[in-house]
Amino acid sequence: MSRTGVITFKGTPMTLLGTEVKVGQPAPAFTLHYFEGGLKTLSNGDLKGKPTLLNIVPSLDTGVCAIQTKKFNTELASLGDKVHAVTVSRDLPFAQNRFCGAEGIKSLKNGSDYQAGSFGLAWGVMIDELKLLARAVYVLDAQGTVVYGEIVPEVTTEPSYEKALEVLKKLAG
Repeated sequence: MSRTGVITFKGTPMTLLGTEVKVGQPAPAFTLHYFEGGLKTLSNGDLKGKPTLLNIVPSLDTGVCAIQTKKFNTELASLGDKVHAVTVSRDLPFAQNRFCGAEGIKSLKNGSDYQAGSFGLAWGVMIDELKLLARAVYVLDAQGTVVYGEIVPEVTTEPSYEKALEVLKKLAG
């Protein structure tokens, strides 16, 4: 399935591939890769039991993605281990690890969708023209149900941090 006109990149309409994820539905299944002493996998099953923030960005090597990830890192620090938080991009796991180490990102795990883009397709955030993920934020409850979602209409702008964090903090108690 494809959706055109949901987002733009520098004003140009882009096409999103995959099925749109809606509030109230179970989180689509996914497998991401990360580097922690070797390549490892992370799936939606690993996130159950705590509220979860999914911070989805096109590439950590761009300014807005870096700002977004650093902002969530700072805001999530006060929640400690009450929540799961994952930054998802198509960057290689090694590049994600390097970025987070250099920037002191400790409140979010990394998840790379580099292999087949299956996360992007399952969540409906794969930009067909760029083969990158759209900028988006999702919050899941402890059972893995989507309780908040935002696909940012213009890829080069930041998300509504306050809305996502308000929902996450309520769930974290």
